[in-house]
Amino acid sequence: MDQLVHSGDEMQYYLLGKSGLRVSRVALGTMNFGTRGYHAAYGKTEDEARPILRAYLDAGGNFVDTADFYTAGHSEEIIGKLLEEAGARDRVVLTTKFTNTLDPSDPNAGGNGRKHMIKAVEDSLTRLRTDYIDLFLLHIWDRMTPVEEVVHTFDDLVKAGKVRYAGMSDVPSWYAAKAQTYAEAHGLTRMIGLQLPYSLISREIELEYVSLAQHLGMGITGFGPVAGGLLTGKYRPSHGGLDGDGRLKDSPGYRVLGEREWQIVAAVEKVAGGLGRSMAQVAINWTATQPGVAAALIGASSADQLASNLAALDFEIPADARELLDQASALTLPMPYALFHPVAQAELVGPKTADKPTGYWG
Repeated sequence: MDQLVHSGDEMQYYLLGKSGLRVSRVALGTMNFGTRGYHAAYGKTEDEARPILRAYLDAGGNFVDTADFYTAGHSEEIIGKLLEEAGARDRVVLTTKFTNTLDPSDPNAGGNGRKHMIKAVEDSLTRLRTDYIDLFLLHIWDRMTPVEEVVHTFDDLVKAGKVRYAGMSDVPSWYAAKAQTYAEAHGLTRMIGLQLPYSLISREIELEYVSLAQHLGMGITGFGPVAGGLLTGKYRPSHGGLDGDGRLKDSPGYRVLGEREWQIVAAVEKVAGGLGRSMAQVAINWTATQPGVAAALIGASSADQLASNLAALDFEIPADARELLDQASALTLPMPYALFHPVAQAELVGPKTADKPTGYWG
């Protein structure tokens, strides 16, 4: 799973999860395409978005991610128009997501229930100017809808030809595992992707999600690899928390930064300087090359910024540099996860049995 199937001069592709779908190892996020709704404050107009998308396509990128909630549907509208304009719809793996409401007055205009799920597909197809969605993701767990209802609806949408593949984003690990297990047990459409936050700053998915994805055939798309810009080096610590020209403090997930975060920034800066690379490239490379990860999801405010970040996989992080990054960003394992650490396991249950050599069937 997540096997490298092609490596060109400018772009590499992985199979996404346990599927035959080939996706770029660097995906293009388009949350900032559009000038309406929740994300409008830093959104890009159609004319500003055009060179970003075209640069991605020209570099061989094929994994484009959006959601119906991004800029109140404007992101989907812009992508649909620009892909049609470029004649590139069929070569793109177009991903969109549903859950968030665009009409707070209607109780069924959001969530993960069948009624909203089907309407969300129809509305996204219209805005995207297409008759199918390559990868349709449940955006956020709504804490209400039975997983069986979601899986059956995914299956119906695939059979109707409106969706090619299914996946999930921002759900509890048990929910994703239950969805996949239910789908497999009943011969229904399986999930092939998990979209989750992942960076040197936020490594929490390593506690459960990476193993889940590897064992159940889902490829991880890690979003936020530069941690809202923190790992680009444009922010520095101050008495007020941080100084720098950016939107990090305005992001919903912002938390006051402490010693660990600035220690990670320093490590990334050191590695980047030693390799002659930008800090953003090092951060994206680290995320994209972690176990279980099929693609790193990046955004861009300009074509030039995108071009620089697309070069993040043009080099390898040496083992000593990776160890420095891993140590600086290491999680303090909470219980019960501390019991699963190899050192604890060796003390509790004995040393790990060596893997059998290839071809040994005894």
